[in-house]
This record gives sequence, structure tokens and C-alpha cells, in this order.
Amino acid sequence: MNKKKFILLIIGLLLIIGGIFTYNTYNKIYAPNTIKEGYIYIKTNSNLDDLEKEIRPFLKRVKPFIWVANRKEYNSKIRAGKFKIPKGISNNDLINLLRSGKQTPVKLVFNNQHSLEDLAGRVSEQIEADSISILNAMLDNRFLTKENFNQKTALGMYVPNSYEFYWNSTGEDFRNKMFVEYNRFWTAKRIKKARELKLTRTQVIALASIVQKETAKIYERPIVAGLYLNRIKRRIPLQADPTIIYALKEKHGQDFVIKRVLLKDLKIKSPYNTYTNRGVPPSLIAMPDISSIDAVLFSAKHNYIYMCASVDKIGYHAFASTLRKHNVNAAKYHRWMNQQGINR
Repeated sequence: MNKKKFILLIIGLLLIIGGIFTYNTYNKIYAPNTIKEGYIYIKTNSNLDDLEKEIRPFLKRVKPFIWVANRKEYNSKIRAGKFKIPKGISNNDLINLLRSGKQTPVKLVFNNQHSLEDLAGRVSEQIEADSISILNAMLDNRFLTKENFNQKTALGMYVPNSYEFYWNSTGEDFRNKMFVEYNRFWTAKRIKKARELKLTRTQVIALASIVQKETAKIYERPIVAGLYLNRIKRRIPLQADPTIIYALKEKHGQDFVIKRVLLKDLKIKSPYNTYTNRGVPPSLIAMPDISSIDAVLFSAKHNYIYMCASVDKIGYHAFASTLRKHNVNAAKYHRWMNQQGINR
């Protein structure tokens, strides 16, 4: 083989090798590499090894992804969050997506939590922040003082609903957004109704929490709320058994089982005893939902001032405008309780 042919052969081989190298490099960067659609959750302060474990099930080939990630210096720019991985996109597009921080929000839902601890636990199941950090944010004294809450009334700031959050939200992020949502909930119309009732927001929510505990029937809530408002106007104690249960659990612990409120319970010394104290308790006794809050603000108009659980229609109440009628209803209910053997 003469020198000229040899040089041409070498050039040809180099072109082939260069072409293969270019083709392989192009494929590593631009060829589709995701095999399915889905979501990944990248934790705060993750490194490339952490990301690889999360994203591996979505990739046809892992090594090319890592190669491209290193070339694009993605390891120093990993953003936390929930990201939707499309099917059939390249490593280049995938890394650009993750690096952009354009994450998919999560729908955070909560309702009827009994305490801030319960709420923190429920929320921590849906975002990255753990329950301790969420609870600490909700109980932060500086925030509570600034926004006119305390540790007893703070639960009333969280209105049960469905909200959009980024998955990597902190406890402070959650609390701050919920305060914005709380103020958004209190529209001019609701504020006006509260003023007409001569109740503060805290009092409305406290009364709504009693309504919530009294009846699970949304239809009944405006009736029950109207009854309590009638009592407030007439300066009659609310005499709401759920507040007695709340006071008993405060005294004996949340695991204290109460199936029936006894006469001796009505003497418990507590600001939440609505048999011995008139007016609305100092704070809510559980988280009311929107239907209970609006039941107070837009209550049914009637003359009822008494109620007890109905025996004829389980789950509902028997209402009365006179003590005589109420005594008949109450006696019927107590007989039924005795027949069921419910003593505590």
C-alpha cells in the first residue's frame, strides 16, 4: 500500500470513528431516554446520587443521563420539588426541566383536625416538611403575637379546604400562605355579618367549632348555630356538651373516653364550661369546616333555645322553644341512653 492510500485510509478511519463518536455523543444528549411518564420528588439538599435513585425507574439508560448531567454541571444546581417526567424526552431536555425549577404543585387537603399537632401531621404527609417543623412554625410566638393569635386560637387560622403548594414548602411557607388564605376567606360580607352579630372572628370560629361538634349534618348546622345565637342574645349559657368534653379531655388527657356527659361533669372548673360560663368560649374546641363557620354567620332564624339528640331520627336533634317541651325530649333521650347501657 502506497503512502497516499495509507493516509486516505487513516483519514477514512478517523472520519468513521469521529462519526461514531459524534453520533453517540448526540444520542447521549438529544435522543429520547425517558420510558414512562410520572412524578419524582427531589428532596432539599439532594446530590446527583440521590437524584439518580429517584429518576432511575424513568430512564432507558442511566449512565448517559449522568454523563450529560455532569457536562451541564447540574450537580451544583439541583432544585428540590415535585417534577413531572414526560415520556420520550432527551437527557438534555430532562435536565433543563429539572434545573428550571418548574415543579408541579401538590394539592394539599385537610379538614376537621382536632389540634395543631393533628394538623401538622396531616400536612406533613403531603409536603416535604416534617410535622415538627410545621408545628414549630404554627406555634411561633413572634408570628402569633404579630397576627393577634395565641396558641389556643391559632388553629382557627387554618380554614379546611384544598390548596396548592409546592412539595418542598417549609413549615413557614405553609403557615404564611394559610394566613393569606385565612384573610382571603374573611370577605367583606363575612366580616360584616360577624359585626352584625357582635362577634369577633375568633368568636365566630369558636362558636362554629361547637356547631361542628354538635352535628355532622350540614343541613342542621344553621339551625344549631341559630339556637346558640338565641342563647347569647338572651344571656343564657350555651350549655353545649362538646365544650364539657373538651374541658374533660384537657384535664384527663386526649385518650379519656367520654360516651356520655354526666351531671357531675357539668361542674368542672374550666373557661370552656359553657354551663357555668356565659357567652362564647375563649377559643375553638376543634377545627370547624366552612359549612359550620357560615352556619354561624348566616344562621337560621327561629325561636329554639333547647335541643337534645333525637331518638326518632338518629344523628339529628330534637329542638324546642320551651323548657317543658325540651324536658320531654330530654327524658326520651335519657331513657334511650339507659336502655343502650351507655353510662360513660
